[in-house]
Amino acid sequence: MRAIVLLLVLLFGLAAPAAADDVANAQSVIRAQEQAFSRNDAAAAYSHAAPEIKRLFPQADIFMQMVEQAYTPVYRHKSFEFGEARVANGRIAQRVHIVDDNGEPWEAMYTLEQQSDGSLKITGCSLLKAGQAV
Repeated sequence: MRAIVLLLVLLFGLAAPAAADDVANAQSVIRAQEQAFSRNDAAAAYSHAAPEIKRLFPQADIFMQMVEQAYTPVYRHKSFEFGEARVANGRIAQRVHIVDDNGEPWEAMYTLEQQSDGSLKITGCSLLKAGQAV
């Protein structure tokens, strides 16, 4: 029994840094896209979108226009802070606490997925005003 517990502790201990690395990489991708939005750099922001997103929005300027209109707190804000993250099967869900330019709090849930080339790309972002029921 002791050997099984020790083995589990070792396995989970070894898995934790990988998950932490995955979260750090995901946050880096999200932050890079957020900074691209602040510079109005459509090409850079678009480069972090997953192929599924690019199929829906086949050009960087179309993608940027959609974000500006439908995700205004993501596009322009006073603060953008990472919250809880979950990692499973090459997918990451990352919560982001946002305060928009008007001082209103929002919650964003980004999803990212590892691509065949090993890179992480953003597969979606759900945005909800803080305190609203889902």
